Amino acid sequence: MQTDRTATDAYLAHNLARATGPREPLPMPPARRTAVVTCMDARLDVYALLGLSVGDSHVFRNAGGIVTDDVIRSLAVSQRLLNTREIILVHHTDCGMATFADGDFLASLEEDAGVRPDWVPGSFTDPVENVRASLARVHASPFIPHKESVRGFVLDLRTERLEEVRVEAPVG
Repeated sequence: MQTDRTATDAYLAHNLARATGPREPLPMPPARRTAVVTCMDARLDVYALLGLSVGDSHVFRNAGGIVTDDVIRSLAVSQRLLNTREIILVHHTDCGMATFADGDFLASLEEDAGVRPDWVPGSFTDPVENVRASLARVHASPFIPHKESVRGFVLDLRTERLEEVRVEAPVG
C-alpha cells in the first residue's frame, strides 16, 4: 500500500507524540551567551558537534555559513538585545558552495526566473579563506559591538574535528 505521507507529515506526527503539555520556559537570552554561524548542510549536527543543549546558543544557518548582511542583522540582535558575547563561525569541508561558480548559477536563475536576483550566492573554493572573509565581515561591522571573542573553524566532515582558522594581524 502506497502512502502520500510527506516528510513534513512525519515531522508533525513526531511533534505531536513529543509534545507533553506545558513546560517551564527557557529564558530568551542564550545560557552560554554565544552565537554560532554555520552552514545549512544537513550533515552538520551543530548541537552534537559543540555539545550544545536547547537554550545554550543562538544558531544561524545558511548556505555556506557565510556572514551575509542578514547574518550581521541577526548577530546585532543577538548581541545588542539578547546579551551574547561570543561568535563562533563553523564552515566545513566538502561544502556544496564549492561545487559551482556564482556567475553560472546567477545566469541559470535569470534564465529560469526571468530576473537576476539582487543577492550573491557566495560560492567559494577554499573553506579556510571563506572563514577568513567571514571573520573580516564580522570585525568590520559597526553593528556588532562585542568582537573580543570571534573565532572561526573548518569542520572536517570525515573526522568531525574542528580546526581553528587563524587570522594574521595586519602589518603596519
